[in-house]
Amino acid sequence: MVAQKGKDLLLKVESGGSYGTVAGLRTKRLSFNAQLVDVTDAESAGRWRELIGGAGVQRASLSGSGIFKDAASDATVRSAFFGGTILECQIIIPDFGTVSGPFQIAALEYQGAHDGEVRFELSLESAGALAFGVL
Repeated sequence: MVAQKGKDLLLKVESGGSYGTVAGLRTKRLSFNAQLVDVTDAESAGRWRELIGGAGVQRASLSGSGIFKDAASDATVRSAFFGGTILECQIIIPDFGTVSGPFQIAALEYQGAHDGEVRFELSLESAGALAFGVL
């Protein structure tokens, strides 16, 4: 994968049967994590840690910050957070693929300086199985 434009990493949320981009996000970060299951005991060879492959919980986290560019994006994010709604999301990673599945907004923050725009930050956590697709 060669260098890509950061603006092409997109967060889309399903609404009314189609995916719409969450407008105004300036920064986005997607991370995948796997919980490890440690089965090390007193008889482990050389006291090295031993793990069980495929036994832990996998999850994905998505965070982003930016400015709201339209009322629809603002309303979708705000209502999903306050309603505790699980959103069907699609993350587009240029020249790599798409990750799609259920996410819940875990944090929503608003901030603004007296001489600047109102900005928001959000964090989403996976809420089920995710699928990977090729672009």
